[in-house]
Amino acid sequence: MAQSGNPDTAKTAHTKDVPVLPIWSLVVPVAGVLAIALHAAYLGLFGVIVAAVIMMGCVLAAVHHAEVVAHKVGEPFGTLVLAIAVTIIEVALIVSLMMSDPGEKATLARDTVFAAVMIIMNGIVGLCLLVGGARHHEQKFVLRGVSSAFCVLAAMASLSLILPNFTSSAPGSFYSPPQLIFVAVVSLILYGTFVLVQTVRHRDYFLPAGDGDLPQDVHAEPPTHLQSWIAVGALIVALVGVVLLAKSLSPHIEAAVGAAGLPLAFVGVLIAGLVLAPESLAAVKAARRNRIQTSLNLALGSALATIGLTIPTVAVLSVVMDWPLALGLDPKSMILLLLSFIVSIFSLGTGRTTILQGITHLVIFATYLFVTIVP
Repeated sequence: MAQSGNPDTAKTAHTKDVPVLPIWSLVVPVAGVLAIALHAAYLGLFGVIVAAVIMMGCVLAAVHHAEVVAHKVGEPFGTLVLAIAVTIIEVALIVSLMMSDPGEKATLARDTVFAAVMIIMNGIVGLCLLVGGARHHEQKFVLRGVSSAFCVLAAMASLSLILPNFTSSAPGSFYSPPQLIFVAVVSLILYGTFVLVQTVRHRDYFLPAGDGDLPQDVHAEPPTHLQSWIAVGALIVALVGVVLLAKSLSPHIEAAVGAAGLPLAFVGVLIAGLVLAPESLAAVKAARRNRIQTSLNLALGSALATIGLTIPTVAVLSVVMDWPLALGLDPKSMILLLLSFIVSIFSLGTGRTTILQGITHLVIFATYLFVTIVP
């Protein structure tokens, strides 16, 4: 084991994990609020660049503060903090863009949710397995927890993104309003049940494997109550900064995508990539520290939250506001989604991972990006 040896040495090696609140993590969210107030995105090219840099700083600050809060509440509750936070960002961005032109953006929610699932299942998971495998050769996790998450994810993804293509109440890839409400309700039920299982009834399924992750008796000192509350406040400010700055930058993003000759679906990829940046960084960081269980909790929990919270919210708004909402994937995307689930069953079906599984997932992710850009 990587942590064998003198216990004092192990504890010293992990003192860097002690949560702190560096000045930059407090200043950047405030800068984000000021940039919003000054309408930085409308100050020409320089303003757009400044707003983009500050927005990415807010993403990094959100990662740090979410980790502080997560360390305070412990696993597996901590992994829910960032998952719910990024879902709030995703819903806000989708709704703000749909409000500008509901008819033209009918597929935006579908493209964004599908992009998020592909980024998580293949991009984030693949990178975590590659980074963790390269550093630690082989990593272990609790198979029961990962299997439970994939069971729910497969059901929600099929009901939300595949079934609309095969119903007859509405033409094409659309659900009828009653069908939309039904799918929204069952998605919430599935996600709520998963959270109950993860945090209460079978919490041990999602805790690090004793001999595959860091020793469970080696812990960093938890943050103080004051640090935790400051982190919560800074996390909220950082997330607000990301949402509002991204909204200001979205016209420039769409214009850049159009000018580059890329399909409109690529906007969904960019939105998903932006909102998942905090979880991506946190998951890869955990894998590098031999905490692959935490990485998978973050990744799969985020995928479940993306469908279980985003789809119901957008579906209800679509019915209330009478917005068209196309959810069904095209055949190419359905094949990629099916391939992702099949590969995940084999790659994460033994409770052990190496770089081979990581590279396989990353190849699928690269294929998804390529066929999105070159359909």
